[in-house]
Amino acid sequence: MSDTSKQKPTITLSNLPDLMTIREVSELLRVSALTIKRWGKKGKLPAIRINSRGDRRYKKEVILRLLGEIKEV
Repeated sequence: MSDTSKQKPTITLSNLPDLMTIREVSELLRVSALTIKRWGKKGKLPAIRINSRGDRRYKKEVILRLLGEIKEV
């Protein structure tokens, strides 16, 4: 029996959600989740904190700017 029905769709530059989790960003950038958190502390990748636990979400525009897909003004 195959598990192909349980696989998550792969995130690519063409189908980025507006807000992304640490896991999604780390998979896209191919770095660890800890690296994403460190970049947030240094101000390189600012996060939005949601809910009472303070979960991090990252804006699509910030990710694209980090990748050089959007030029800074």
